[in-house]
Amino acid sequence: MKKLIASQPRVATLVEYQDRPVAANEVKIKVVYGAPKHGTEAVDFRGDSPFIDEVFNAEWNLFMPRPADAPRGIVFGEFQLGNMVVGTVCEMGSDVTEFQLGDMVCTYGPLQETVIVNAVNNYKLRKMPEGASWKNAVCYDPAQFAMGGVRDGNVRVGDFVVIVGLGAIGQIAVQLAKKAGASIVIGVDPLAHRCEIAKKHGADYCFNPIGIDLGMEIKKLTDKQGADVIIETSGNAQALQAALRGIAYGGTISYVAFAKPFNDFNLGREAHFNNAKIVFSRASSEPNPDYPRWNRKRIEETCWELLMNGYLNCEDLIDPVVTFAESPESYMKFVDQNPDLSIKMGVTF
Repeated sequence: MKKLIASQPRVATLVEYQDRPVAANEVKIKVVYGAPKHGTEAVDFRGDSPFIDEVFNAEWNLFMPRPADAPRGIVFGEFQLGNMVVGTVCEMGSDVTEFQLGDMVCTYGPLQETVIVNAVNNYKLRKMPEGASWKNAVCYDPAQFAMGGVRDGNVRVGDFVVIVGLGAIGQIAVQLAKKAGASIVIGVDPLAHRCEIAKKHGADYCFNPIGIDLGMEIKKLTDKQGADVIIETSGNAQALQAALRGIAYGGTISYVAFAKPFNDFNLGREAHFNNAKIVFSRASSEPNPDYPRWNRKRIEETCWELLMNGYLNCEDLIDPVVTFAESPESYMKFVDQNPDLSIKMGVTF
């Protein structure tokens, strides 16, 4: 059996592995479909993650250096790639009662032929309804961060909403914002095919930001007012600068991206005059901004329901779909080297 790892920065490789025995509380899943995470996982894959040499200290809420003798946060040669898997339960422990052999399930897991997970009181292991789309299922993770960004931006009926960056998170945010009652939804991405997908699923307008004054275009479409909410998923410095220019007075920028350091960024000019609020949105942080009513579990359960009942449609987002045998070269091409060629790569086993 084989699994996909990062053997060194920016190099993906299939290597052999052997499964350990399944514990009483666990199931083994024979993987049929999977998908990587194109955002933070790609940062890790490139060796750019702060978690390699630092650790986020929960007591201080600060990044701090790892002790010299401590393991690195990412060990190339061991670092497994992949984020979501869909497959059938092929083995189960004696304490498992919620699942049966042959059940089709979805859970977090790396790209490998089998995955062993806890199956007792584990809400992150989801049973697939009959006929449900695997492409929707592998969007379980990006949907959570899209939903968090929409909620943290406080999108309301009648709002003018802009979504910057039309990867998987941005595309799902477009759908959620429109279904939440936004009167105008504007997508922003330099790639024409991403814009076409966004318009198919709820965007009223879409801009290629290159070579235009995006802030001015947003103001033109909103009768000079600007956007009530801008959801920023790209992590690009120029995108945030344009958002500050296009935001309405007192509007909210919901910042979902895990950005790199910015150069030539100006918090004067429109940022100073527009009284903008920037909210850093991370759906997995606890307590949730709406705690105790909302937490990570409620976000996950809501997203799963919306994905499984067809409220969200992610069929167009999983492209390309490659075989597991092709996954090393495809990962390097579509996730790392040419992310513009893919929204979210799917893998079949």
